[in-house]
Amino acid sequence: MKPEPRFDTLLTLTLPVALEDDVLDFLLDHPQWAGGYTVTDAHGMGRGMRLSTTMEQVQGRRRSKQVAIAGQEQPLRQLLAALAAQIPSSEVSYWLQPLTEFGRLA
Repeated sequence: MKPEPRFDTLLTLTLPVALEDDVLDFLLDHPQWAGGYTVTDAHGMGRGMRLSTTMEQVQGRRRSKQVAIAGQEQPLRQLLAALAAQIPSSEVSYWLQPLTEFGRLA
C-alpha cells in the first residue's frame, strides 16, 4: 500500500449552490490537485453577501456549499489559480490554513 503524501495545508472553498456542479466537475477533472475532498452544506451570512431571492433576504442568509481539500500548499495554490481562470466569480471565497496533521484511523 502506497503511503499518503504529507499534507500541510487545508484549502476551504465557499461557493453558491448554483456553482456547485461547475466547481465539483473542475475538481474531478484535476485529481493532481484534489485527489479527495469533502463537500458540506453551509449558509453564507454577513456584509457583502448577495441575497438574491426573497427568502434569502427574509432569512438574511444564502445557502451555499463548502469544499475542504487537504493537500500540499503549492499544488493547492495552482488549483486556485486554475479554478479562478476557469470559473472567475467574486461569489467564491477561499482560505488556506496550515494543516498540522492528516491521517486515517486504520
